[in-house]
Amino acid sequence: MSEHPQHPNPPQYAQQALGPSEERNLGMLAHLVPAILLPLSAGTLGFVGSLVIYLIYKDRGPFVRQHAANSLNVQIITAILLIVSSVLMLVLVGFLTYPLVIVAATVIHVVGAIKANNGEWWTPPLTPQLVR
Repeated sequence: MSEHPQHPNPPQYAQQALGPSEERNLGMLAHLVPAILLPLSAGTLGFVGSLVIYLIYKDRGPFVRQHAANSLNVQIITAILLIVSSVLMLVLVGFLTYPLVIVAATVIHVVGAIKANNGEWWTPPLTPQLVR
């Protein structure tokens, strides 16, 4: 007989599905955190909250997954537009477009946070679905 007994069925650590209110709250946070961080960081840190929520909770509920993915998609488009605006600063137009991109993305995130808090499925306008 061996010194260390083998467990015939080792414990499984499956992730529990989230309840509807938890999914709504996390979906709201996936939009609210970027809405706060975008203006505070001049557009550089908005993706952090979206990415963390997506990576941790994407498999725990379809509602939170969709809102976190939508938030990431908004952040990807925002990053692209901010890079283009940075280049356009060479011809001075970027000094107008850069803050406009941040304001537009912030408004989209606020709308997304409200929709998520209300339990509504929502796809942001003018945003390709790169992350699903």
